[in-house]
Amino acid sequence: MTIHNGRGRLYGLGIGPGDPELITLKALRLLQAAPVVAYPAPDTGDSLARAIVSPHLKGGQAEIAIRVPMVTARFPAQEVYDQAAEELGEHLEAGRDVAVLCEGDPFFYGSFMYLFGRMAERFQVEVVPGVSSLTACAATLGTALAARNDILTVLPAPLDAEVLKQRLQGVEAAAIIKVGRHFAKVKQVLDDLELSDRAHYIERATMETQRILPLDQVAEEGAPYFSMILIHRRGEAWT
Repeated sequence: MTIHNGRGRLYGLGIGPGDPELITLKALRLLQAAPVVAYPAPDTGDSLARAIVSPHLKGGQAEIAIRVPMVTARFPAQEVYDQAAEELGEHLEAGRDVAVLCEGDPFFYGSFMYLFGRMAERFQVEVVPGVSSLTACAATLGTALAARNDILTVLPAPLDAEVLKQRLQGVEAAAIIKVGRHFAKVKQVLDDLELSDRAHYIERATMETQRILPLDQVAEEGAPYFSMILIHRRGEAWT
């Protein structure tokens, strides 16, 4: 990538799934060195990403909350990223490094990719991988994702029920992410495919509010956005 003399560098920092200790040494170093820290935040209220790293913030850094509507439509979220890219670009043009926080890993369904796509051609951008929710959930549940020649399938729960059913037909190992309000639909699909007894449910993995529950004990409307279901056809990958 071309070096832009006099400009700051943009860092996309994977900060892990929730436990402040699951940030990498590299991400921690860059976080504390950056004069500007940016992070995604909901329309109103506090940022989860900032809360994760709050024990590590040294103070005195400029902070930018990128408030993104929690909707599936491309707009106005795309406009928000356009505006954020412009604001962050002003800091970079002035020679200030900017660290953008991303829960989990920046390139595994991470919001940072939308800034990367807008800024990588104009500025130096470095992506620092983080512990993803996928691997954190597997470790916390004590169930391996896949082994040997298993094919691991990752499915977003908002998909249509028929699409989920088609993708799960004959699956060897699967992770259903972003379960949230789609739990009832997902549970019905798993029941129909006789996979419920091989499924493991976890919500808010590694956070203080983490919960691991049998599927039949999850309230149909009570699953949070940060919830996941892991499935393995053999029951456990190592068998």
